[in-house]
Amino acid sequence: MLGTSASWRSRAVRALVLACGLGIAAPAAAQIGSERYSAIVVDARNGTTLVAASPDERRYPASLTKMMTAYMAFEALRDGRITLSTPVPVSYSAASMAPSKLGLTPGTTLTVEEAILALVTKSANDAAAALGELLGGGSEDRFAQMMTLRARSLGMRNTTFRNASGLPDIEQVSTARDMAVLGQHLVHDFPDRYAYFSTPNFVFRGRTLWNHNRLLQEYDGADGIKTGYVDDSGFNLVASAQRDGVRLVAAVFGGRTGRERDRHMMALLDQGFTSVGVAPREMLVARRATPGLLASAHAASLARTSARASAAPRVVTTRVAGRATARLVRGPASRAAPAPGLAAGRGIDQRSSLLRMTSTPTARQPVRLEQGDTSSRVSLPAQRRPAAAAKVTDKPAGKPAGKPVKTAGNGRRSG
Repeated sequence: MLGTSASWRSRAVRALVLACGLGIAAPAAAQIGSERYSAIVVDARNGTTLVAASPDERRYPASLTKMMTAYMAFEALRDGRITLSTPVPVSYSAASMAPSKLGLTPGTTLTVEEAILALVTKSANDAAAALGELLGGGSEDRFAQMMTLRARSLGMRNTTFRNASGLPDIEQVSTARDMAVLGQHLVHDFPDRYAYFSTPNFVFRGRTLWNHNRLLQEYDGADGIKTGYVDDSGFNLVASAQRDGVRLVAAVFGGRTGRERDRHMMALLDQGFTSVGVAPREMLVARRATPGLLASAHAASLARTSARASAAPRVVTTRVAGRATARLVRGPASRAAPAPGLAAGRGIDQRSSLLRMTSTPTARQPVRLEQGDTSSRVSLPAQRRPAAAAKVTDKPAGKPAGKPVKTAGNGRRSG
């Protein structure tokens, strides 16, 4: 009994230390410019970083995890270990995953191709877990270890996976840079399979599943990759777009809403293309009200830097009646430097001012679930809890134009 109690305390302390190391406070709505925000834009031709904001700070990837699950499946297909028609058994554990999901029944199967399509469109957690169990020799935990080892070999030094779906786990972390690296590898290592990420929809047993990635319809040149969301991450997105022979891969973590995240991603991609000499295209109406997004991110970075500086002790010397007295104090030594576009002397107040420039909802406003979302709100616990105790979802993009993609197994219920 004593050993069990000590073990529990050890796990609790580890969770607390990790949370502090990540700079993660109590659950709160994430937004561009918040502590959960990070972003990067990379030129996929040579890996050059074009735009970056906290790209190496660890964040919760949410369903961006499924990019790695897909990468592992693509490798298995390339090596001949599986085929697109290989049956994927559905265990009780996989079927019990929280939404977003297909609603698979334990004891049934789906094909590898159906599982892949479910990952990239519906972002189905039950399909991800089942596919992970298949590739991990019957164990999703073993598959997560395989994912982590492969990610490290790809150069994703700050990424750790604990499951195949992205369901909340305090130890499952990544960075904007690492996810951009993964996006580049998916494009370059599997050019024939990468097209799955541009699938607008597909039919699974009579139901049409729609892709959650709005950029496929709203940004000229966009052709993938993946959305992600849990309460503690905010709205995440890895996107790729190609114009005039130039491909960019970008990652954004921490949007307050899916729409805010998408607008910010489009602004980042625009800046990236402009920086490499690609002529800008006509802006969509949805993007004309976002002039301050990049400045907002810069101001948030200033706020974090100033906060860290405020916490550092320093010696202040004062003179009273000719006698010098030294004392140790904490607090800012001077005001923060102004962010671009704002007058000096406003310090940390720049952050709220710049956020207002973006027409971003304030933290007091409730987050409205977008059409089609049926998820409940989820927060990471102080300790790891079973995946089924929390929910994760991506916000759907609605029903874009285009014919549903059908696979050979559609409409048939396997044994």
